[in-house]
Amino acid sequence: MTTPMDEAGLDDAELNARHNAKMVKIKAAREKMMAERQLEKGLVIVHTGPGKGKTTAALGMVIRGIGHGHRVSVIQFLKGALQTGEKVVFDAFPDNVEFRRMGEGFTWDTQDRARDIAVARQAWEACKARILDPEDWDMVVCDELNIVLRYDYLPLAEVLEVLRAKPAHKHVVVTGRNAAPELIELADLVTEMTQVKHPFRSGVKAQAGVEF
Repeated sequence: MTTPMDEAGLDDAELNARHNAKMVKIKAAREKMMAERQLEKGLVIVHTGPGKGKTTAALGMVIRGIGHGHRVSVIQFLKGALQTGEKVVFDAFPDNVEFRRMGEGFTWDTQDRARDIAVARQAWEACKARILDPEDWDMVVCDELNIVLRYDYLPLAEVLEVLRAKPAHKHVVVTGRNAAPELIELADLVTEMTQVKHPFRSGVKAQAGVEF
């Protein structure tokens, strides 16, 4: 009975030995890299881009925070008019999560710029108080703040100033499309969600458990 070989003429035993040797090197390099990175600090995290998943990723971090006993404040700038499944979940953890839907819907729904600016200011003042608070909150999620900044409902300079002044241990997560270059420059971690396919373009509506 012959032993199967790959294109290079190696049998399974030789392939396994080569793979194991490669993994030993990767593990050693990984352990060296991890040993060199011991700094802990609060991060400014930005989720942006045209793809789905920016808020979803941020709320996943909230769940992680619950698991570690952290206190997290989630302030939503636009989605106040939408009933979401995550609010039901987070309401079950009142000692860990504050979930405040302070918007009145998307800007194309409200069609009232002056009111949108006023509502955005209220939400930002709540975010600002929690970001600058030295004790109460481990993480603050400013959901869809990028959209508010894109429409000039808040001064970008003010937001950047607050982020620079946050307590050293605190994480701040900012979501929304079209993050300002200045915010990207200031941030410690930036992820851009890229849309490859979306069912909405095929006539599928937003669905419970997927979009909200």
